[in-house]
Amino acid sequence: MLVPRSKYLKQLDDLSVAMEDLGQKTIADVTAAGLALAKGDVEAAEEVISGEMRMRRLRATIEDTCLDIMLMQQPLVADDLRYVSGSFRLVSDLAHIDSKSRDVAYLATQIPHEAASAIETEIATASGKVAYMVKVALESFADADRDRAEEVFASDDEVDALYERAEQVVVDLIRKGDADATHLPELLMAAKYFERMGDDAERIAKWTIFRLTGTHDLKGGFGSLCDKGLA
Repeated sequence: MLVPRSKYLKQLDDLSVAMEDLGQKTIADVTAAGLALAKGDVEAAEEVISGEMRMRRLRATIEDTCLDIMLMQQPLVADDLRYVSGSFRLVSDLAHIDSKSRDVAYLATQIPHEAASAIETEIATASGKVAYMVKVALESFADADRDRAEEVFASDDEVDALYERAEQVVVDLIRKGDADATHLPELLMAAKYFERMGDDAERIAKWTIFRLTGTHDLKGGFGSLCDKGLA
């Protein structure tokens, strides 16, 4: 059963607005969690932790809207179908990032700032880079912009390098027998969360591939698709 064109366009508009809201929340939480850990701001960390229910509500709104469109408006134009079905699936990637942000925020309430200061620069820089990656990834998907997706793929190497630097600092401190090494393993775990968030942001950008080609390559970027003749 087809819904009226006006309602269909309204549903697409509502979906776009909800996606933007979810993206903005994810970006804000990534940034806040990183700064909370780097600066020892427990209050900011607790605010990130308390936002879980809002994330769930936004995700449910998007998934319900996507299902309504797919069930009530058949057949969908190819690009609309890829946009709606891609949106339905990439919200889980955003949820994974936001969940990791809350994990980092929790660690920020447990790790003394003196310990976190060892990799303060790496944590703050990584959180900012991941937040930017999420922003660009969502824009690339919304605009079906291949070049912006490629920018996300390139940025992931920078996040990986930041994690490797943080890892080396923590490992060196452990090897030196630092008198207060109690929280160093948790600190390394926090740095690893940002490295994984970068992978999640890259995965979001790959939904742009899906929107452009109908194929979602989980292993590579556009280069691997070109090799297969799909891009």
